[in-house]
Amino acid sequence: MTHPTAGQGERTITTDSHIYTPWVKRNGFSHAGMALLWIVAAFLLFQIFANVLGIILILIRSAGSMENFDAANAMELVAQNIDLIFVANSSGQILFLGLATWLFCRLHTNRQNRPSFLRFRLYENTAKILGLVFVLMLVVQPVIWFLGWLNSFVPVPETMEAMQMQQMEMIQSYLTSDGMVLIALFNIALVPAICEEILFRGYVLRSFEKSWGIMWAIVISGIIFGMFHLQLANVLPLASIGILLAFMTWISQSLYPAMLAHFVNNGASVLVGKYYPETAFSELSPETMPPLWLVAVSVVVSGYLIYLLLENRITEPVN
Repeated sequence: MTHPTAGQGERTITTDSHIYTPWVKRNGFSHAGMALLWIVAAFLLFQIFANVLGIILILIRSAGSMENFDAANAMELVAQNIDLIFVANSSGQILFLGLATWLFCRLHTNRQNRPSFLRFRLYENTAKILGLVFVLMLVVQPVIWFLGWLNSFVPVPETMEAMQMQQMEMIQSYLTSDGMVLIALFNIALVPAICEEILFRGYVLRSFEKSWGIMWAIVISGIIFGMFHLQLANVLPLASIGILLAFMTWISQSLYPAMLAHFVNNGASVLVGKYYPETAFSELSPETMPPLWLVAVSVVVSGYLIYLLLENRITEPVN
């Protein structure tokens, strides 16, 4: 049986037989400092692994037709094998954002308390919170659209803008291919909803909370989440989504609502991209402002749903 002891930021885990001090505390490190280091390490490991695996898979599929391969047609080859790129990307997320983060958080807690540290918890009203979160992520989409429009006023380097446009064209081609909906939902919605939530709303949010308190943890982890995707043209809506997901996690003291919300957000994008590509892939610019009445309705209804979430906030002490 475990009993968390009170403390400011730090908590020492006591058991019936001994006191367990986390590795970070024994060695004089801060929880937030280790989390920042792991964000960088996980990002680099994920990117390197996914890129290398993607190249290997493309080379295997293209064996015997690589005589004329050069840098000039590399992007064309990637576009022709976008399904393999998604396989490599999902594999990297599972290995480094999910599983490796699960292992790395042992520096902050013991094995017995690791699920609690990451907030793998269910409570009596978790089902109600899941329902509210599901509706909220649908209702808030016009606000996210409006934030994307505001983001369009931020100047983006031409090379980065061209790269993002190329990525969007490849994703559009992938989603509009026959029989790709379920595969796309797995790669674009389900895998990120689990792995990115373990990293950001599980490990990073908890570590930042222990060092800086929950409010700063919510805001800073959300901003880093937006930057993590390397999409300067979408950093404002992505960071806002990250802050909202962190808020949901704090309200519920559970990782499952954020996982569901993440899946709904990405899954809705997949379905709109599949069945309404002209809407999903239209370029946001200062001239394409969303209807203000729709944004206003979204703000009001989303605000009410957030109020209901606060009314159902879990207040049990955390480890």
